[in-house]
Amino acid sequence: MNAITIVTIGFLLLEASNVFTLYFFPGSKYANGVGVFKAWEKSKQDPEVHDLVRYLVNWVAGTKLIFILLLIIILLTASEKTLLFTSGAMVLSIASFFWRLFPLIRKMDRDDQIKPKNYSVVLGWMILAFIMVFLIVHLISVAV
Repeated sequence: MNAITIVTIGFLLLEASNVFTLYFFPGSKYANGVGVFKAWEKSKQDPEVHDLVRYLVNWVAGTKLIFILLLIIILLTASEKTLLFTSGAMVLSIASFFWRLFPLIRKMDRDDQIKPKNYSVVLGWMILAFIMVFLIVHLISVAV
């Protein structure tokens, strides 16, 4: 088992916990549940809005589930070369968080729409750590 496989398994476990949370405990403040957003509770006051929010939460969970299952298939069947391309794709796809999602969650954090305060900073560092780990194993694998 190479470094890319080990890091990808760690990522898969983290994402699987998020999918489980989004499907079964969406209001949780753990495992990146949407309970950290104060708007989650506010949306319950308007059933039409809450249905839309729940739909979007389940859409995200379903998309993550597709991603997880495809990564599992890649890990089980891929050549070393494909795993190398996979780690590069992981760096780029995870980094997309900083393009649209991070600016939005930082704004919501500053506007006191998230609890606990500074959740966006913690999330940003966690995602940056995953990017760096994938980038490091990618570079090491290229060098070897």
